[in-house]
Amino acid sequence: MDPQLNAAGVDAAAVLLAPVVVRTPLEHSPRLSEAVGARVLLKRENRQITRSYKARGAYHLISGLDAGERERGVVCASAGNHGQGLAWSCARLGIEGRVYVPGNTPRQKRQRIQTLGEGHVELVVVGSTYDEANGAAHADADRSGAVFVHPFDDVRTILGQGTVGRELSEQADASLHTVVVPVGGGGLVSGVALWLKENRPGVRVIGVEPAGAASMTMALRDGHPVALPGVDTFVDGAAVGRVGELTFPVVRDLVDDVVTVTEGAVCSEMLNLYQVEGIIAEPAGALASTAVHRLAGQIPEGGSVACIVSGGNNDVSRYAEIVERSLIHEGLRHYFLVSFPQEPGALRHFLDDVLSATEDIVVFDYIKKNNRETGPAMVGIELESPSDLAALLVRMEKSPLEIERVPPGSPLFSFLT
Repeated sequence: MDPQLNAAGVDAAAVLLAPVVVRTPLEHSPRLSEAVGARVLLKRENRQITRSYKARGAYHLISGLDAGERERGVVCASAGNHGQGLAWSCARLGIEGRVYVPGNTPRQKRQRIQTLGEGHVELVVVGSTYDEANGAAHADADRSGAVFVHPFDDVRTILGQGTVGRELSEQADASLHTVVVPVGGGGLVSGVALWLKENRPGVRVIGVEPAGAASMTMALRDGHPVALPGVDTFVDGAAVGRVGELTFPVVRDLVDDVVTVTEGAVCSEMLNLYQVEGIIAEPAGALASTAVHRLAGQIPEGGSVACIVSGGNNDVSRYAEIVERSLIHEGLRHYFLVSFPQEPGALRHFLDDVLSATEDIVVFDYIKKNNRETGPAMVGIELESPSDLAALLVRMEKSPLEIERVPPGSPLFSFLT
């Protein structure tokens, strides 16, 4: 582990950042507290200046550059939030910069980068994953001499991001038992663990990754950072294919556990945060509170849990997909391929004899538009309760219609979500 990575470095970063970043609130969540059976607190980094903790690491790094480095400017790769942190820092410090983002970066994040940069930052869209954007940004730095501002694998970035943990600890009382932290490349969880394990060693630190981008889990399994063969980019703020060389040993040595959660579960938690707590969280911002349910019955009486809501830069246009993924995860929406014979009454039979009064068709689309007689229809059905599925499948089995269920793991399913 790099000797510069220590709690004293986080303390120094906190002093530097205090005049410029928001001291975000730590709020009680009655909903999550009831589910876990212990007091659950939400560290609202979605209310940071750039709606994400990333501003802490970017500003801490950039503000420490010397005059020559500032003259050459800065460059970074980002899934969106780090780019906003860099853009805001450049505008505040009067430094020119470039931000490389993959094509899947939500429009809202791209627009915010340009707005926060106030003319100091150029946005470059390249590739389809963070790692492709990262390669392009590194090539830019090599070519132009600009300083590369890493989103997670730089001592200065890690120490700046670690101030979230220090601040959280100051706001929490002695009952704090566990801190749950989202994990992408590992910068935030490393910084938080550095400070907590030295200053409050009894507090457990748990990292949470999306199942479709579990690069830290893979690294811990193999004993070193490895490149994932593929990454699900839905949780864009944590869709990192390879964790950092600096962050990995910190997580290995100081973080108590790293777990994964499915993207569907994240979507359900995003909707609960919005509908119950009134919190707009992006997918990565909901990782920690998604995983906190697993701690039910594990927190001692009187103990509390803090979850870091790491970001709130969610594009409203994504909510249709979020609702869809949530319903599928909850077992309330299912898809089927139904071949209707070209004879009177086939559709009526499906509506009257296969579906019950509480089951609704939400999608009905012929797979072959030009010849419906030879192609099945894709039918999406929404249930009132997950337990209703068994009876529906029995009625489908008894029906003379040819009906094939489309499971979530099917390649065909990717066209629906």
